[in-house]
Amino acid sequence: MQSSDRLLVACLCAAWCGTCREYEAAFEAARAADGGAADWAWIDIEDHDEVLGPLDVDNFPTLLIARGDQVLFYGTVTPHLQTLQRLLANARQGDFQPVIDAQLAGLPARARPYLKSE
Repeated sequence: MQSSDRLLVACLCAAWCGTCREYEAAFEAARAADGGAADWAWIDIEDHDEVLGPLDVDNFPTLLIARGDQVLFYGTVTPHLQTLQRLLANARQGDFQPVIDAQLAGLPARARPYLKSE
């Protein structure tokens, strides 16, 4: 699979957020179960605000799912493993249309430097 075809799954969080700290275990479980099929990033936006560009994150956890430069999903999610698994399944099945929002332009590229290694 070419890297442009791989899903990017990025959680935009903050270290001070208790919900984010609790969600990190579910995020890691999903990443481990994924077996390297997608690229995963956990990004503390307080430490790496350059990732956001013109965006503001109002609620946590905020999830980004993209294929190449196309954002497939961007939004706040319930902090449950099942929600993440369902979103990933939908993205893989092609159930999402690319999100057209000028503020999201470049977000996947800005998130990729923070990929977690296997």
